[in-house]
Amino acid sequence: MHLGELGGRAWTILGLLAVWVAFQAFNGHFLSPRSLSAISVEMVGTGMIALGIVFVLALGEIDLSVGSIAGLATVVFALLNVHAGIPEVISALLAVLSGAMIGALQGLLHTKSGVPAYVITLAGLLGWYGLTLYLLGANGTINFNDTGPIASLTSSHLSNPAAAYGLAATSTAAFLLTSYANHRRHKAASMPSTSLSTILLHTGMLAVAAFAATYVLQAFQGPPLALLIFLTAVVVLDYLLRRMPYGRKVFALGSGAEAARRAGINVAAVRISVFMISGIMSAIGGLFLASPTASTIQPSSSPTLLLSALAAAVLGGASLFGARGTTWSALLGILVIQSIASGVALLGIQAALHFMITAGVLLAAALIDSTSRRVRRAQGRP
Repeated sequence: MHLGELGGRAWTILGLLAVWVAFQAFNGHFLSPRSLSAISVEMVGTGMIALGIVFVLALGEIDLSVGSIAGLATVVFALLNVHAGIPEVISALLAVLSGAMIGALQGLLHTKSGVPAYVITLAGLLGWYGLTLYLLGANGTINFNDTGPIASLTSSHLSNPAAAYGLAATSTAAFLLTSYANHRRHKAASMPSTSLSTILLHTGMLAVAAFAATYVLQAFQGPPLALLIFLTAVVVLDYLLRRMPYGRKVFALGSGAEAARRAGINVAAVRISVFMISGIMSAIGGLFLASPTASTIQPSSSPTLLLSALAAAVLGGASLFGARGTTWSALLGILVIQSIASGVALLGIQAALHFMITAGVLLAAALIDSTSRRVRRAQGRP
């Protein structure tokens, strides 16, 4: 089958299987329940950031400031909680709000000035990085309660087997009912719809994945709370991006700003809102990344966060050329990225090789995306 026809996502799945087989061959503990549970927790922080990047890529833009926003959000949280004595939940909400405000500001500057988004967000990367260093001062980090709600995000598990398997069954049933309802609605409106056989096939695949994952994770401590929150975010944002009018406006703008404007879309409002979503998800991702150590993210990690999140989004199928991608792209991509990171750490390989492997994976994903785009254009498809 032709590369473009097979599609980036199918190649990514094959790549993930290859990564798992390779690392399992070198170390028999790589696919153990404990290791897979750790991967599912460690991927959430960067995965949340990647979810926001999917929206920006769908717009046909890029946000280079996500890593710096994530780090700054953890500092805002720690300052409010530790120094000002504000409860953790309220501090976390205010930290997320700060991410939303930063995203909205960058989106506004991009929209009103006409300066390319990569320039605005590159300035943001440097500016928010500097502000983070200034707020941290000489200490370099701020520690918070290691038993509080934020620290519990990555240390809590759904250990009750009945609840875990019940959640898997409920999720599968919800997918089936939602897909069938969409099928009937489209058919009633004489619109193209997914066939019942395809719906049943997808439901079966989801059921196998959900129950298999639950079985493996239950063998350790149960599905992690962080993973469940991440999957919820994937589903909710996927509904927003692919099922709501807002998402259609984002994709329309990614296909062409002038055509979207002529169609009556408020281009400025959509652009600003997308960068606001990116800021929100960056802040949330930062809190998850800070959770395991109960301390603020080191500012030096900002470039790594950006590259990992961007690689995850593109590797999972989001297009660098705009107007294509889903939040499931971020889930699939970050699973590959984190599997590589965990495998490299498990084998004791130098961190330098990890960056080289990630760079190769990102380049491969970009080449597949470009090839797929050329094939679609040759076939007259968008």
